[in-house]
Parts: sequence; structure tokens; C-alpha cells
Amino acid sequence: MGFRLERYPEPVLTPDPTSWWESENVFNPAVIHHNGLFHMVYRAQGVDWVSRLGYAVSVDGVHWNRMRKPILTPEGPYESRGLEDPRIVMIDGVFYMTYTAYGSQFAGKGKPTHAGGGILPMIAMSHNLITWERIGPIVRGEDNKDHVLFPRKINGRYAALHRRWPQVWIAYSDDLRTWPQEDMAPIYGPRPDNWWDARSVGSNGPPIETPYGWLCLNHAYAEDRVYRLGVILLDLEDPTQVIHRPKEPIFWPEELWELRGDVPNVVFSNANPVVGDRVYVYYGGGDHVIGLATCALSDLLEYARFG
Repeated sequence: MGFRLERYPEPVLTPDPTSWWESENVFNPAVIHHNGLFHMVYRAQGVDWVSRLGYAVSVDGVHWNRMRKPILTPEGPYESRGLEDPRIVMIDGVFYMTYTAYGSQFAGKGKPTHAGGGILPMIAMSHNLITWERIGPIVRGEDNKDHVLFPRKINGRYAALHRRWPQVWIAYSDDLRTWPQEDMAPIYGPRPDNWWDARSVGSNGPPIETPYGWLCLNHAYAEDRVYRLGVILLDLEDPTQVIHRPKEPIFWPEELWELRGDVPNVVFSNANPVVGDRVYVYYGGGDHVIGLATCALSDLLEYARFG
């Protein structure tokens, strides 16, 4: 049983050559559907190659109006090299965004695990999607990315997926500021015997709650370093339990703007909002532009359960 996302034929957002901060690349956005509109927070790079976060809004999810200035810019040495790969959820009426802070200063203890500086898997909060207040990181002192919050509390606690390479882990917190190590556990990792996700895996957008489990999209690559997207189904109350994980991918680079770019052979998604029965998968193509692929939620869930 195979399944593929349906690609929109052209990018939905491209760099703005007239802008100093988004003239080179726009990619890897967070998107949430709220009050009848699609809201996008996207990663952008300009002439200095430092990543900043911009904001755009859309009625149909395809045609976007964007603000001329970034909404979040680096602060201090821990973010000096950029803000990367946002993901957004709304919990109890508050928007929470996870993003990767890339800095020139190591924030942990001992020897850095990432050459050239520090990586922090950060969390921020907002009431309007424009102004954001930093809360803090899930962990310090390790190369930990691809973190994303679940859209509701699980057993009364905030929960997040994060990536301690090469595995995807879960973490829990009472206040989003403290994430005890004893409440972290690995869930799944690369499949060495599988052709497309044998080397590295990571989470995409926020998990989608369904009657059959948490529907999670992910990205992965094998030795060929071609990024592809897949899907996995986790238990609702104990997400460390994998219900099913199909062996085949659901999306991969095919268009020229995915096969080439700042980084070639990449489709990388941080957002999969559901509107009605439609899943909108927004992704960075070649680390250069933003693309869109869609499918029926019912079809994707069917594949996640039985594919």
C-alpha cells in the first residue's frame, strides 16, 4: 500500500531580492491555522547569512502577504548565528514556538558536542504570533534539534519530541522551563535495513491528534543524503509506544527547486496544519524556497495505520 502527498506545482514563498534580511533564502516555516487564516513564521537569510524569523498571513494557504521586517532576530551570543526552523502549537489559548538557536558561544558544561559553537533547542511564547517572549531551552550543551511540542498536555504535563541524534526522544515538563532528564526517553531512530531512513531521522510539524494515535510526520535520509518525508503513529497517552511505522516515504525531492538550492536534494517540513479534512504540509525546498504539499487527513491516517 503506497501513498504520496500531492505537491503544489510551484513554491508558495520565495526570497525577496529587495530585502536585506530575506534576499537569499526563505525556508522551513511554521504554519498554524487560527481564526480562519493561515499564519506562517518562516526562517529567512539575507546578505549576512544569519537566519531570522519572518511572518506572513494567508486566506487560502497558497497566496501570502508578509511583513517587511523580521519578527524575531538574534539576541546575544547564544543566537548570534541565527534562529532556525520554527514550529508552532497553541495550548490553552497561548501560542508556543520551538526554534533552534545557533550561537557563537557554548551554553553547556564540558566540551561542546557541536563544532563551532552552541546549539539550543529553544521555546518561546506569544499571544498574537508577532511578538514573542523567550522561555528557554529544553536541554543545554548538546547538538539537539528538531524539537516540537505536542498540541496539548499529556497526563497533565507539557510534552515535546526532540532529537538526540540519531534517535527521536520524548521529554516532559510541568512549566516549559524545566525538562527533567529522568522524564526523557527514546522513541525511535533510523532503520539500518531500510533504504531511505537508514542514517538520520527527525520530527516535522506538531503531532496531529487522531482517535487512533498521534499522527507524526518526520524527515529522514540514508547514505545518499536525500531528504524524504515519512509518517509514524504513536500511542495517545504513552507516545513512547509506536503503533505503526510504514516502511515507505510519502514525499521526496522531484522538482528543480528541491533538487537544487542552497542545499540540494532537500524537502524539510516543520508544519502540517489540518484544515477540515486537509493536511497542509509546508516545507523548505533546497533550503531556498517554501513549498506546499497536501493530502486528505483520512487517507494519510489510513496509510499510517496500515501502510
